[in-house]
Amino acid sequence: METASGRPRQQAARARLHASLAAMNNRLKALLGERSVLLADGATGTNLFQAGLQTGDPPELWNLEHPERIDALHRSFVDAGSDIVLTNSFGGTHFRLALHQSADRVHEVNVAAAQLARGAADRETTRTVLVAGSMGPTGEILEPNGAVSVAEARAAFNQQAKALVEGGVDVLWLETLSSAEEMAAGIGGASGLGVPVVCTVSIDTNGRTMMGLTAAESLRIAGEFGAEVLAIGTNCGVGAAEVVAAISNFSTAASQLPDASDVPPVLVAKANCGIPAWKDGQIVYDGTPALMADYASLVIDAGARIVGGCCGTTPAHVAAMRAAIDAHVAGPAPDANAITALLGEISQGARAQLNGDLSLAGGSASGRGSRSSRRRKSR
Repeated sequence: METASGRPRQQAARARLHASLAAMNNRLKALLGERSVLLADGATGTNLFQAGLQTGDPPELWNLEHPERIDALHRSFVDAGSDIVLTNSFGGTHFRLALHQSADRVHEVNVAAAQLARGAADRETTRTVLVAGSMGPTGEILEPNGAVSVAEARAAFNQQAKALVEGGVDVLWLETLSSAEEMAAGIGGASGLGVPVVCTVSIDTNGRTMMGLTAAESLRIAGEFGAEVLAIGTNCGVGAAEVVAAISNFSTAASQLPDASDVPPVLVAKANCGIPAWKDGQIVYDGTPALMADYASLVIDAGARIVGGCCGTTPAHVAAMRAAIDAHVAGPAPDANAITALLGEISQGARAQLNGDLSLAGGSASGRGSRSSRRRKSR
């Protein structure tokens, strides 16, 4: 319940929100004002495998070594109808680049990533296409469970974010995060640079992130940063059904915020294209364009305003999602039965949260049989 003493703080927070948003170069907010739903792009890493990237090689270095292939991927998503393209910089912190003896190339790699996406977006003359600077996890376990401090991780995110902004991104887009500490580090590192922040977590472990966060907890953490976080949601995970359930749970949590009617959060969904399987020496995702079109329609009804695809999502899938979004007629918010009927089973944890039970006990049974959580290593 809202108390009298809490109202001044909430009113002050809303005032800071509006002032901060006004000061930002907020092309994302402007485009959301023009269109009810924005279409993001699809996968980066899994599509680059088709262009010649080898398992274990860093996609980020292709910004320098094969810029024409990165440009072609961005253009394929623009041509498929994407309103937002993400830079090829998912593993662009010094922690990740150090795995490839490139920790000293953070600035070079991320500026190039932003410039390539910017060039591809700006060649579209018939409509506005935004560029989002992709920032994935550091790959480190942060304190108190690991050796890397939140301050060190924040500094790494900040270094990457500054280079992406220098290269021309419209948005800083944190994705596939899983812990409260890394959310704080990532949002803190991306804040204060003159562009809005989007943050998505990977809800891939029985309705939670692998570090135990629910949609409601993720929303609360992002909300502590106020105006800097314009949108919150989920990406990757274990298939489209689980992402729709997560967005439904985000929507429920958002509706219970004290100021929900004043500044509702923008929700983001970027689901994997089905479930991965090893076939003929490569990872293949089983989602069809028709499935991703159904997902797009259902996740909009669940509350998402930015919709895209993650691992396995090709330009053909994105084109099908574009058609579904353009033809969408609003329906009721989906319940567990509607989600499973159209997209497949959801975990017991997600189902429990849909029914209002956020406890660990409520989701104690797996509900996914032999399917294990598959957390993506690169976007």
